[in-house]
Amino acid sequence: MADVNQGSVLPNETTPPALDGLNATDSNGTDAVNATVAKFVATPEGTALAYGSLVFMALLPIFFGALRSVSCGKSKNSSDMPETITGRDAARFPIIASCTLFGLYLFFKIFSQEYINLLLSMYFFVLGILALSHTMSPFMNRIFPASIPIKQYQLLFTQGSGETKEEIVNYEFDTKDMICLVISTVVGVWYILKKHWIANNLFGLAFALNGVELLHLNNISTGCILLGGLFVYDVFWVFGTNVMVTVAKSFEAPIKLVFPQDLLEKGLGASQFAMLGLGDIVIPGIFIALLLRFDVSLKKNTRTYFHTSFLAYIFGLGLTIWVMHTFKHAQPALLYLVPACIGFPVVVALLKGELTEMFRYEEVSAEDAAAKEETTQVEKKDK
Repeated sequence: MADVNQGSVLPNETTPPALDGLNATDSNGTDAVNATVAKFVATPEGTALAYGSLVFMALLPIFFGALRSVSCGKSKNSSDMPETITGRDAARFPIIASCTLFGLYLFFKIFSQEYINLLLSMYFFVLGILALSHTMSPFMNRIFPASIPIKQYQLLFTQGSGETKEEIVNYEFDTKDMICLVISTVVGVWYILKKHWIANNLFGLAFALNGVELLHLNNISTGCILLGGLFVYDVFWVFGTNVMVTVAKSFEAPIKLVFPQDLLEKGLGASQFAMLGLGDIVIPGIFIALLLRFDVSLKKNTRTYFHTSFLAYIFGLGLTIWVMHTFKHAQPALLYLVPACIGFPVVVALLKGELTEMFRYEEVSAEDAAAKEETTQVEKKDK
């Protein structure tokens, strides 16, 4: 997640695509509007289908990622353990994201775009296979035939020998995981060879779901700091400079969801896309997942804050699209998503008299929890 880039929602008629957001592009990711090519005009049906599909796809990783985030901390598999984001991490994140974005901008200005995208494609090829395999694993556990024997495997890579031996890679998997890896590899090869939008979306959904599931905010205040900082970051890089637009036009990787606006006319061979960046899904998504875990901690058998923030996300994304089409101007998505996702749950907490309890809710990392439990056991023995 060090490379999560926020972005904007862009109108199809007047502006080039941004690194994150909604826009119409051709199959190569270039701007659909230029001086020599006739401008593509989507039908109302095509536009509605494209944006409706993007909203639906955005909700899937948030909903299922939030549900999986509740139980992933209990997993014994180290690869499934969440990474906790603290207040310090949240405060630094917009700075790191800005440096990453500007670094990519300089790379594309100095070096050949073709070779950079080749390296990025191989990098996301490997990450995509692992992310998609991890996403498929729970479903494979449910449908895997009980009659087929399950064998355990371990990929171990060490450095040194004897007492100085150190583990570099220790990956444990079984037959079901092997099947998931094979299927994911097929999708990866399909993406590398064809760059088809369906393969792109499979990887994009997997990245988003894993981000929502495995990135945990430690409390509501940290979530507000992170979303607030990226709110400013998003507005600045969209309205203040052309850096994000330049990178977006050059960057070829499954860091966005796309859906064709000419699907009704051309079928699966469609080439004019609306897009939604993963940053506009993952960042609000990890905050919504935190609110679900807060609901669980209340032990009231209700999901009030999760449902409220989930509906707030739908409202914010819908408002972004409406403003874009009304004013025909680029709109940073987090400009609308952040106030909605924070404001709606806070209002509900105020009405229910649980605002203090909400902001006192704290999550600890697995390492801190283990250390605390060990300290407690030592204190009991001393007594």
